[in-house]
Amino acid sequence: MIKTLEEGFKQLKLPYSTEIENKFIKYRDLLKEWNKKINITSIDDDEEIYVKHFLDSILLLCPETALEKKSIIDVGTGGGFPGYPLKIANDNYSVTLLDSLRKRIDFLEEVSRSLNLKNVEFIHGRAEDFGQNPGYREKYDICVSRAVAPLNVLSEYCLPFVKVGGYFAAYKSENISKEISDSEKAIAKLGGRISEVKEVSLPGSDIVRKIVIIEKTEKTDAKYPRKAGKPAKDPLV
Repeated sequence: MIKTLEEGFKQLKLPYSTEIENKFIKYRDLLKEWNKKINITSIDDDEEIYVKHFLDSILLLCPETALEKKSIIDVGTGGGFPGYPLKIANDNYSVTLLDSLRKRIDFLEEVSRSLNLKNVEFIHGRAEDFGQNPGYREKYDICVSRAVAPLNVLSEYCLPFVKVGGYFAAYKSENISKEISDSEKAIAKLGGRISEVKEVSLPGSDIVRKIVIIEKTEKTDAKYPRKAGKPAKDPLV
C-alpha cells in the first residue's frame, strides 16, 4: 500500500527516499493511534491517509521549489496538514503549526519527537490573537491552510502572518470561482492579491484540488486581524 505514496511523489515529480517513506509510515501510525483517543481525522484507512492527507498536502510543492529554504506557518493545522507533509517532503522548511486545541498540539509535538523533526514550532491559540503578536506578524515566507472557511475569512486569519513578498496558499476544492470573486476586495484590504489558482490532480484519486495563491503585496493594516470570532461572524467584503 505504501506504493501509493511513492507513485504519488513520482507523478508530482518530487524526490522520494526511504527516509521520507519511513517518516510517513510513523506519522500514519501515530495518527491512527492518537485518533482513538482524540478526534483528529475521520479518515482511518491507510490508503486514504496517504492520498487525502499526505499527498494532498504536498500538492503545493513543485520540482523547481522542492529544495528551497522557506519559513512556513500552517494555520488551523489540525492533524498537521498540510504543514507536516510539506516538512517531511522538504526538510529545508522551518514550520510553525498553529491550532486552537491543546490536545492536537500534544499530538503534533509527539509526531515531531518520534520523527526527529527539527525547526518545528507549535502555537496553541487562535490566529486572530497571534496575527497581532509582533513575534509572529509578517514573519513568514509562506502561510498555508486546509481549514474549512470561506476565502475572505481565511485570508484575514492568514495574511497578517505573511511577509511582504511572501504568499498565502489556501487549499480549496474544485468549484471556487464565486468564492474567489467574492473575496478579492477583502484580500486587497489585507494587503494581498490573487496571483494564481493552481489546479492539481490528486494522485491515486479522481479529485482535482485547487490551491489559491495569494501574494502579499503590502503590509496588512494594523486593525487586521480583528478580535477573536469577529472575522467569521462579520466577514470582510
